[in-house]
Amino acid sequence: MELSVYKIDGSESGKKVTLDERIFGIEPNDHAIYLDVKQYLANQRQGTSKTKDRSEVAYSTKKMGRQKGGGGARHGSIKAGIYVGGGNIHGPEPRCYRKKLNKKLKQLARFSALSYKAQEGVITLVENFAMDAPKTKEFIGILNSLKANGRKVLFVLPENSDNIFLSSRNLPEVNVITVDEINTYAIMNANSLVMVDGVQEIIASRIK
Repeated sequence: MELSVYKIDGSESGKKVTLDERIFGIEPNDHAIYLDVKQYLANQRQGTSKTKDRSEVAYSTKKMGRQKGGGGARHGSIKAGIYVGGGNIHGPEPRCYRKKLNKKLKQLARFSALSYKAQEGVITLVENFAMDAPKTKEFIGILNSLKANGRKVLFVLPENSDNIFLSSRNLPEVNVITVDEINTYAIMNANSLVMVDGVQEIIASRIK
């Protein structure tokens, strides 16, 4: 698949890039994508939700009433879950939600996601550029010129650029990441993918 490299003003630079078929032209594996997205979302969870059970509630330990003869059920503690202020029954406990996937499977998932975007024709290549200062308005202008100002844009840089990142930070529909941070969830969650020229070569160089 061959793509033109655009300048930040939206005009073609004259350079053509052929995307690696091993990355952007494979038969997508939906199950690999599912597993990788599931792992990514699970790993975002803190797992710190916690409630107190009857053994942890600070309350009186005095028996509510005599064992027999009260005309009702037997109650031994006001800390029981049926009382207001009592302990929580079967409440959440701190736990780890992290999952592990093999590197080969994660790589297959990423390449499958990139292949989907290539099939949809939503990948745009832009020549390498720099911003002298954080300017959100200027960055919006670049997206408009590249016709990538729709919903959910993933902007991939070859290396970190504070000015570009800060320029996009106030745009909720734009996600700027480096090639080191690219993941299946970010790719699948975007409607359009903008890559700075050179990113595709870095990804290709890391095929194992």
